[in-house]
Amino acid sequence: MKKIIFLIPIFMLALMFSASAQNDAITRFFNQYAEDERFTVVYVAPKLFHMVSRIETDDEDWNKMREIVKDLGGLRVLTADSISDGIALYKTALSKVPTNEYAELLTVRDGNENVRIWTKDTGDGSIIEELLLLVGSPDEFVMLSFTGKINLDKISELSKTLDIDGAKHLDKVKSKNKE
Repeated sequence: MKKIIFLIPIFMLALMFSASAQNDAITRFFNQYAEDERFTVVYVAPKLFHMVSRIETDDEDWNKMREIVKDLGGLRVLTADSISDGIALYKTALSKVPTNEYAELLTVRDGNENVRIWTKDTGDGSIIEELLLLVGSPDEFVMLSFTGKINLDKISELSKTLDIDGAKHLDKVKSKNKE
């Protein structure tokens, strides 16, 4: 009996590590291509979002931006717009998404361009903790992941101010969310 009681915490730790390993599949994919010169890589740490949200000013546009970024926990972007294997990369990244943890929010296939957006929430659906975007076409690939407490309408507003290839696809979230 003592062995069973001793093994329960070990089993629980193993479950937690296996769950985090599924989440890390996207991080590993990101890291796999982070040093590849074909890609533009952006990583914004949670601390930077926190620091930026503390900057005060009288600029109304900046105050709107502060409201958007104050609850963000991080941003990872991996994008390439002049590659020959965008569809293959898209399919590989797609296979890494743990679909049991994410809810598909949007799928668009227009000719040879594919766009998919997933969200991950806390379980009750009130707070989105991750927004994941994948885009693939023959010559383009985009993977974008926002983490934190996310309001979809605010993220689509933020996409208009980001000068990052692929961020324009986030505007589709707002229109889909309001339908």
